Amino acid sequence: MAHTVIDASDIETPNGVFRGLSAPLGVGKFKVNRLELPPGGEGPEHDHSANGEEEVYAVVSGSGTVLVDGEEIALRPGHFVFCSPDARRQMRAGGDGLVWIGIGAAGGDS
Repeated sequence: MAHTVIDASDIETPNGVFRGLSAPLGVGKFKVNRLELPPGGEGPEHDHSANGEEEVYAVVSGSGTVLVDGEEIALRPGHFVFCSPDARRQMRAGGDGLVWIGIGAAGGDS
């Protein structure tokens, strides 16, 4: 049995927002990332229609909203958000910034 422990703050963030954790952890079946927006910051609006990736966002700290297909949803620590591949989404930080973990994988038949 294998395991890996990392400190996310040791992972470089080329754009100040995105910390890719999959490779440092040795994860191969799904993606896991830590994302950090400064107060009032916005992430890119996007979907995953092209690659079929489902995502779950787990809010770690701060506050803000996620805009999903035109619906604005308030976020706080402890909230989890699922987005299907075709859902257009955008994260927006509140006055105290927003930190979340994004977990994604291409959907499959269950």
